[in-house]
Amino acid sequence: MALPQLNVHRHDRSTRALITLVGEIDLTTTPLVRIAPAECLRDGIRAVDVDLTAVTFCDGSGLNAFLAASRLATEAGTTLQLHYPPPTMVRVTEVTGSGFLLHPVHVAQVPPRRIPAAADGAL
Repeated sequence: MALPQLNVHRHDRSTRALITLVGEIDLTTTPLVRIAPAECLRDGIRAVDVDLTAVTFCDGSGLNAFLAASRLATEAGTTLQLHYPPPTMVRVTEVTGSGFLLHPVHVAQVPPRRIPAAADGAL
């Protein structure tokens, strides 16, 4: 079985950074998720945007890494926002009360899960 892979690309523009993540975010790759925003803070970046367009999977350890990065950013007076998350990640952030991580423009409304009614109308 191949190990999950995560590529991290950072592009700075003045005091703003764009971190683009490509691949899977899980227990083995979360150190990369933690390092990238921390380096931005160390370098004096005031706004960190994380592009998740090419993220194919994110588990609870990944969400925890983003929450920790957000907490550090807030303490440093910096902003951190996630952009273009996969639909499953949107759902997880909503369920866990972590929706504040997501940039409001890029949050796709995930429809609520519907439970089909029984054929005779009774459950």
